[in-house]
Amino acid sequence: MRIRIVDAFTDRPFTGNPAGVLLLDAFPEDDRLQEVALEVNHAETAFAHPLPAGAGADWALRWFTPATEVAMCGHATLATAHVLCTTGAHEGPVRFATRSGVLIATPREDGSITLDFPTAPLTPVQAPAGIAEALGAEPLTVLDTGPGVGDLLVEVADEETVRGLAPDHRALAAHSRRGIIATARAEDPARGYDYVSRCFFPNVGIDEDPVTGSAHTALAPYWAERLGRPALTGLQASPRSGRVRTELRGDRTLLSGHAVTVIEGELLVPDLSSGSRRHPGADERRSPSRPA
Repeated sequence: MRIRIVDAFTDRPFTGNPAGVLLLDAFPEDDRLQEVALEVNHAETAFAHPLPAGAGADWALRWFTPATEVAMCGHATLATAHVLCTTGAHEGPVRFATRSGVLIATPREDGSITLDFPTAPLTPVQAPAGIAEALGAEPLTVLDTGPGVGDLLVEVADEETVRGLAPDHRALAAHSRRGIIATARAEDPARGYDYVSRCFFPNVGIDEDPVTGSAHTALAPYWAERLGRPALTGLQASPRSGRVRTELRGDRTLLSGHAVTVIEGELLVPDLSSGSRRHPGADERRSPSRPA
C-alpha cells in the first residue's frame, strides 16, 4: 500500500506542513488508522477512499494526529488533493465528505490548489487569567473561534513579537479546546504577506503546527475586517514556514497554496482496508473531535 509524505502550503521540499496521505479502498477500524498516524508522526495523516456515484461527494476523508482524530484539517486536505491530482486518481475539483461537511478542493492553472472551508465565527472574549504568561506576550485582542476550530485567536503587538514567542505549552493547554493562534499585522507588506501567525496546539499533541489551514478560516475574517480587503496572504512564521492565500466569501473561506510530494513508499502492514467501516459523511451526525 502506497504512502506519501507531502509538504503543504509550500512549493519547496522541507518547508510548509508535512502530512501523510494514504488512499484506501475503505476505512478500517479507528485503532488501525490511529496506529498508522502515530507511526507517521506528523501533525496529521490523511486517509481517503473513493465514494460511489450519488454519494454527494467524491472521496471520504479523515485526519488523525499522532494522538487523536480531528474534525478539520486544512494542510492534510491540500496534501490529499495534491496526491489525487498528481497521481491521476481524480481529475478536476474534488468533493471530500468529512466530519466538517463537504469540503471542495480545486486545482488551479498555476499548480496551486484552493480549498473551500467554512468560515470560523469570531467572538471577542476577555483574556483568560495567566494567558500572557503562558504565551509570553500581552494580548491586544482575544477572540473565540467557535466549536468548528476550537482555538483562541490572540493578536499581539507586532510581527517581531509573534516570531519571538516561546510559550509554556503545558500552561497554554488550559486556555482553549485545541490551542492558541497568535497573530499580528505584517511589518512590511512588500514582502508578499499581509499578516503573520504561529499556532500552538498542546491539547492535540502538537506543540507548534508548521502551517495550519483551519486557523486561517479564523485569521481570514479577522484580518479582512482590519485591513479592509477580502483577499489576503498570511505567513505562518513557524521554523518550517508557509504561506496561505485567503479570500473571505461570507460564511466560506477560500484557502490556496501549493504542495510538493517529498517521500513515496510502501506501507508494509496488512491491508488497511480490511474490517472496513462506514465513512463519516457530511450527513452523519457525530460529535467531532478537535480540529487541526
